[in-house]
Amino acid sequence: MQVIVARVTRVVIIGGGPGGYEAALVGAQLGAEVTVVERAGLGGSAVLTDCVPSKTLVATAEVMTSVQESAELGVRLAASSDPAATAAYVDLKAVNARVMSLAASQSADIARRLATEDVRVIEGTARLDGPDTVVAIGTDGSEERLQADAVLLATGASPRVLESSPPDGERILTWEQVYGLDEVPRRLIVVGSGVTGAEFASAYTALGVDVVLVSSRNRVLPGEDADAAAVLENVLTRRGMTVLRESRAQGVRRDGDLVRVTLTDGRELEGSHCLLAVGSVPNTTGLGLESAGVSLGQDGFITVDRVSRTSARGVYAAGDCTGVLMLASVAAMQGRIAMWHALGDAVTPLDLKSVSSNVFTAPEIATVGWSQNAIEAGEIEAATVVLPLAGNARAKMQGIHDGFVKLFCRPGTGIVIGGVVVGPRASELIHPVALAVAARLTVDDLAHAFTVYPSISGSVAEAARRLHTRR
Repeated sequence: MQVIVARVTRVVIIGGGPGGYEAALVGAQLGAEVTVVERAGLGGSAVLTDCVPSKTLVATAEVMTSVQESAELGVRLAASSDPAATAAYVDLKAVNARVMSLAASQSADIARRLATEDVRVIEGTARLDGPDTVVAIGTDGSEERLQADAVLLATGASPRVLESSPPDGERILTWEQVYGLDEVPRRLIVVGSGVTGAEFASAYTALGVDVVLVSSRNRVLPGEDADAAAVLENVLTRRGMTVLRESRAQGVRRDGDLVRVTLTDGRELEGSHCLLAVGSVPNTTGLGLESAGVSLGQDGFITVDRVSRTSARGVYAAGDCTGVLMLASVAAMQGRIAMWHALGDAVTPLDLKSVSSNVFTAPEIATVGWSQNAIEAGEIEAATVVLPLAGNARAKMQGIHDGFVKLFCRPGTGIVIGGVVVGPRASELIHPVALAVAARLTVDDLAHAFTVYPSISGSVAEAARRLHTRR
C-alpha cells in the first residue's frame, strides 16, 4: 500500500467524539503525527451519553412494541396467575446496565483502533494558545504545550437546561442522566418535542410509562416532514401518550417524589419525573477561541465553511460545536474533510443535501435530500408521490399499518432529489433513496433495480415507478 507523506505533520484534535476520532484515523492514514485530547472518554457524548445509549434503549422499546402489538399476528402470551401482572414488563435497571455496558464497550473499541494507528491520546482538557499551540491539561493536573500544524476543534455540545429548572439527576433529568434510573417512571413529563424529546417519549411509552409530551409548537417534530410527524403523533397518542401542543414550560420544581411542571399559561403538570429536551449549547467556553482568532456565530457555535475551516488559519472544527446538522454522521464527515483538506488530500466539500437522517421513534422517520417544506416554499420544483405502507404485502404480513414512502424528483429529468420513509427500520430503508440522491439517479434507475418480493423496500421501487413519465 502506498504511504502518503503529509505536508502537515503535527495534528492536535481537541475532543474524541465522532468528529475527533474519525479525523484522527484519517490523519494517521495520511502520515501525520496525531494527538487527541479527550476529557470524558473516547467516543464523546455520541457514544457515552447520547446516540449509542439512547438507541440501545430504543432497541428494548422496539421489542416491547412488537410484544404489545403481536396479537394480530396470532401470538398469544401466557396469562399470569396474578391479575394485576402484565405478560411482559421492563426491568429498567437491567436495561440501563446494558446501555452503559455497550457504551463503554464501544468507547474501548475506539481506543484500541486509535492505539493500533499510533494516535496519541491525552486524557484531560485543552485550550488554544494562538492558532498553532494547544495547551493540554491532564487529569493529574500536568500541563503540556503541543505545537500543531493543524488543530481540529471537536468539543461537542451539552444539553441546554432551563435556568429556572436545574436538573438534579434524580427526578429532573437531561437526556444524559436518564440511564441512572432503576425503576420505570410512573409518569414522565417530557419538555421539548424535537428529535430528542420525541425519541425518548416514544421509547418510554413503549416501555409502559405514562408519558406527557410538552410541545411549544402545534405538532411534534416541528423540524421534520409534516406528514411524517402527523403519522408519529397519531401512533403515539393511540398508544396512550398525551401531547400538549402550543404549550411552553416556564419552570420545573421538585416536590418530594414528584415533579411539578408549570406552563406559561398557568397550568401545572404533575409527574414522577421530568425529562428536559430543549436543545443543546456548544462546548466552546474556555477554549481560547478569541485569542486564536476563531469566530463564533449564532448561539455560540463555531463558524466553519464546507471544508471545516474556521476563521483562524490552520484551525478546523467539526461536530456539534459547529451547529451544522447535529448528527454523528455529519460530525464524522466534517472531521474527515478537515483532515483531507489540512493534509493536502483530495477533498469534496460537505453537501448537506446528501445527508440521511433518522428519528428513532416507533415508527422511525428517515429523510434525505430536499424536503417537502422547501418544495412548497418554491425553493425547487419537484414532482412528489406518497405511497402508504398499508398496501405493501410484507407490511400486511408483519401487521404494519402506519407509515409511507415519499419520493421527490425533478420534473422532466426524473432525477431523485429527496425522500422520506416512515415505518419500522426506516433508517435502513432510506439507503437506496440516499444512493439515488448522491448519484443523481432517476426514478427509472431506482425503479428498474430488482427488489425482493415480498419486501418493504419494494415500496421504494413502486413509488419510483409511479413517478415515471413517458419519454
